[in-house]
Amino acid sequence: MNGSVDMATVLESLRPVSGSGGLVGADPVLCAHVLGVDGVAVSLTVNGGLGELLWCTPDSASARLEDLQFTMGQGPGPEAAASGRVVLAADLAQIPGDRWPALLPEAEALGVRAVFCFPLHVGGACLGSLTLQRAAAGLLPEAALGDALVLATALTAVVLEGGETREAFAAAEDHSVFYRAAVHQATGMISVQAGVPLPQALLRLRSHAYRCGRSVVEVAEDVVARRVHFRNDGEEPPDVSGRRRG
Repeated sequence: MNGSVDMATVLESLRPVSGSGGLVGADPVLCAHVLGVDGVAVSLTVNGGLGELLWCTPDSASARLEDLQFTMGQGPGPEAAASGRVVLAADLAQIPGDRWPALLPEAEALGVRAVFCFPLHVGGACLGSLTLQRAAAGLLPEAALGDALVLATALTAVVLEGGETREAFAAAEDHSVFYRAAVHQATGMISVQAGVPLPQALLRLRSHAYRCGRSVVEVAEDVVARRVHFRNDGEEPPDVSGRRRG
């Protein structure tokens, strides 16, 4: 099959899937193959600016890259979601160090060299982003770029048309089916403990995770288990893991 037929196959299988953590019916491995990349991931933006991994290539660096961007709050994915514009980083080694200072060395260690991010937006609202990653540097071929833009539009339509999916990610009180369920719960707990709004609570959670060299999910699990407590006097909680970055 040629590339256009392959992408048509991917698009035909896109659909909201009720009661599933995946929620998207298409095969991400086939999608990555069609686009000529090593991995794909889709993250949605939910309450308080939280990001939720919706769909991802298994056994690839994609999930880890999404976790890194989520932990650090920076990178091509967050930039695409915030700006509503496509972000194409054909060679991360050539990106100025002050653009994504925390992410760049971590992505290099992960073996990711090129990242291409496409916002899922409708009007002035951005629902999330589609991220493609590759171990080899280089521009995304024009045909693949076109396919990715079409895919991003189709994914946006799936989220919008799947009312149950959209509403679950926008306002669900029970986050148990979410990839980052502990993060959602911990952010709410920190908000109460520290007496700060949800976005600031998430920022404090991210900052603590980065300083300790841990993922946001790991620290969130400690918060939920009450091993870590964010006091409202601004004091930084101890790192119960004993691990430090560097």
